[in-house]
Amino acid sequence: MTTSVVSIVYVNDAPAAARFYGDLLGLSPSFETPGYITFALGPGADLALWSGQFEDLSPDVPRTSEVCLAIDPGSDDLDAIFEQWQSKGVTILREPHDLGFGLTFLAADPDGNRIRVAPRG
Repeated sequence: MTTSVVSIVYVNDAPAAARFYGDLLGLSPSFETPGYITFALGPGADLALWSGQFEDLSPDVPRTSEVCLAIDPGSDDLDAIFEQWQSKGVTILREPHDLGFGLTFLAADPDGNRIRVAPRG
């Protein structure tokens, strides 16, 4: 059996969200329809942006999950990503801080979905 993992993020506007995530990840979509857009993240892993499933998603609604971008260990990379995202105006929910698994920070997309950057385990 071939296994792949698709992380689905619900958004208000899939094309707008795809521009946001494409800019952050430095990637182009691998599949596009008006309401469902995916990014191939590597063998067996995709990020999907899906609109039309919920009306008027609001950043004010608490989120119980995160998209985690795992990077190679080393705080220099994480600090550089943090500074780059700040300069782009990305909403930062928590600045870099050390947790049990290493240095991490937390951001949000325009719909309020959480994006964590952390070291690969």
